[in-house]
Amino acid sequence: MTTPNLLTDEVVSEQLTRNMQFFGLEAQQKITASYVVVIGLGGVGSHAASMLLRSGVGRLLLVDFDQVTVSSLNRHAVATREDVGTPKALCLKKHFQSIFPECHIDAKVILYDSSSEEEILSGHPDFVLDCIDNIDTKVALLAACVRRGLKVLSATGAGVRADPTRIRVADLRESTNDPLSRAVRHRLRKDHGIDGGIPVVFSLEKPKAKLLPFKGPSGDEENPSDYQIVPGFRVRIIPVLGTIPAIFGQVMASYVATQLAGLQVQMEPVVNFDTDHYRILHQRLIEHEELLYGTSMQVEVDVEEVMYIAKELWHGRSARDLSIKDVGRAMWRSVNELMLVRWDQTKPASVSNLILLRFKEADEHESRSLEDIKEEEPEFFARVTSVLKRAESEFGF
Repeated sequence: MTTPNLLTDEVVSEQLTRNMQFFGLEAQQKITASYVVVIGLGGVGSHAASMLLRSGVGRLLLVDFDQVTVSSLNRHAVATREDVGTPKALCLKKHFQSIFPECHIDAKVILYDSSSEEEILSGHPDFVLDCIDNIDTKVALLAACVRRGLKVLSATGAGVRADPTRIRVADLRESTNDPLSRAVRHRLRKDHGIDGGIPVVFSLEKPKAKLLPFKGPSGDEENPSDYQIVPGFRVRIIPVLGTIPAIFGQVMASYVATQLAGLQVQMEPVVNFDTDHYRILHQRLIEHEELLYGTSMQVEVDVEEVMYIAKELWHGRSARDLSIKDVGRAMWRSVNELMLVRWDQTKPASVSNLILLRFKEADEHESRSLEDIKEEEPEFFARVTSVLKRAESEFGF
């Protein structure tokens, strides 16, 4: 589909005057001739799509299977109470047509998966925006974009954060303090052999809360999977300050608009401190695996994941240390006597199967079976199992 030169229209030209003053006429023509796909139209995606529209993108495909709810009005870009119950894609299209009617807008009330990939990603879009918060769907979309050679920008977790000054754009490999991007990075590398090259919007701020417990109609806590409309999609609620997903969306729109216009913007680099300590633990794990199993092929973690395991799961202490304190100097002093070993020796050295132990404790652990530990130390077994289940959940296993 060929998009006409919208800037020949007098009203459109006036509406986009400030953009043309900023980019220049030729660059703005590139934007108005572009085709962008936005998948996921919640707090992040609705704001991203809205500002791309206002920036003059000539063709938009809006994709979301969900509907507007009353609780989504704290963060949605355009939805009103009258829109509650209507599909998000159709809601955006309705409002967008009154903002920039010259834009060709297609709205699909559909779930992205392998069966809908061709319908959604065909047509040679100039950019794809991934604003999905489900791990399986997100990984499938990003892998498909890489496979098809499409430019894609991905949004990570915007919930339970409050500091807009810590939002960054960087390669997926550099995102930190974000459980969603950590899980996506792990799955992309493991399942698709993709180790980076995908720009993401993320926050350096550590999440301030977790998913709220799910309560059924009776008011009692229940299994959220029993209420899933779509298998694998989150049912429990995550607290959200509406301004942060809106800013995520604005950042995405700004990134894409400047990319489409050919304007080079140098993003502030992401600096990770104290990684040498985690590199030591990672290298120690590799050497131990080679010594014990003759190969390190089953080491399924990188340095950033080692940081998560050592810092967030085990607080820089042996799994046998009952004192749970913040990570500090004690970890750096003790790193010389700690190592990562498999909890279950029959499974790979993954995020959900590694524990931190002192050298002597590691030797003793590897001389016993899990059945022995469960029988002889039930409290220790239950505590470690609980921690590893947390890692399994956060990484979307």
